[in-house]
Amino acid sequence: MMIQAFIFDMDGVIIDSEPLHFDVDRQTMAYYGHSVTQEDLERYVGMTNPEQWAIIREEYGIGPTTEEIIEYQMGRKIEQLRLAELEPIEGICELLEELKKGEIPRAIASSSPPIFIEAVLEKFGLQGEFAVVVSGERVPKGKPAPDVYLRAAELLGVDPFFCVVLEDSKHGIDAAKAAGMHCIGYVNPNSGNQDLSRADLIVSAIGDIRLEDLAKIEAE
Repeated sequence: MMIQAFIFDMDGVIIDSEPLHFDVDRQTMAYYGHSVTQEDLERYVGMTNPEQWAIIREEYGIGPTTEEIIEYQMGRKIEQLRLAELEPIEGICELLEELKKGEIPRAIASSSPPIFIEAVLEKFGLQGEFAVVVSGERVPKGKPAPDVYLRAAELLGVDPFFCVVLEDSKHGIDAAKAAGMHCIGYVNPNSGNQDLSRADLIVSAIGDIRLEDLAKIEAE
């Protein structure tokens, strides 16, 4: 029994973008008059922007609408992404190559908005690498709900059981497991303190992921 698809989260897995997200989100909070730490924001890692800001807005009593907050935040985020000297996370290009050789379809299922996903793929020249790209903002519920992963499997035409997911956050792993998929947890220190214990396999380097290991995950 072979795996039939490999689905990547994006932030913290393909791009080491969590420092950028934390930085801009703290700037955004400061703009609206609140000082927060990275630790305050770590529990939102893996959630969609609208869900994250709806909760924060309520908790901190921020006046403007969620849409207005996001407009300010995304403007800064895209600008910083374009200026940042970033490469794909080490091992990602090799993993994509290995999956391509194995003729395993690849997809992205990210909580980021479509505009940010497109900007990242363009920056790294990866637009042609994925058969399917799904944003958590384009499904009914974001991670930790399974919607974004189920949608990716549906678009790939693959049973969720035969999909392997690569994730770096607790919310993301919960989403993959809720979708009935197998999941690899990648320990990215820049993603903050994340509980990856529900993953079927945990790696501290993307380069440690091998196709033969994926076959073992599946058999479990």
